[in-house]
Amino acid sequence: MKTIQRLLTISALAMGVALPMAGHAQVSPSTGQVAAPASDSMTDGEVKKVDLDNSKITLKHGDIKNLDMPGMTMVFTVRDKGQLTNLKPGDKVKFMVIQEGGKMIVTDIQPVR
Repeated sequence: MKTIQRLLTISALAMGVALPMAGHAQVSPSTGQVAAPASDSMTDGEVKKVDLDNSKITLKHGDIKNLDMPGMTMVFTVRDKGQLTNLKPGDKVKFMVIQEGGKMIVTDIQPVR
């Protein structure tokens, strides 16, 4: 009987560890890319500089929850430089950033209206 109780306890503990992970980053089957949870994905920011030639943007941003990063000002590489064409210093934005190959890459950026 004690063996069954131990097995049930271990199973319950294992489930308790595994279930909360369902809300964390997951790999999309169609693209193979890691996606962050929707609630944590977009971060508020302010454009400080746009470098269209090098696909980079300098943002003063709030906490980036999906990367557990505090707010600061930093330069990001933008995956699609076409997203930078309508942005200028002073614009308020919401953006999604991931860490890939040791770089912080903005995968989506939208002006706040």
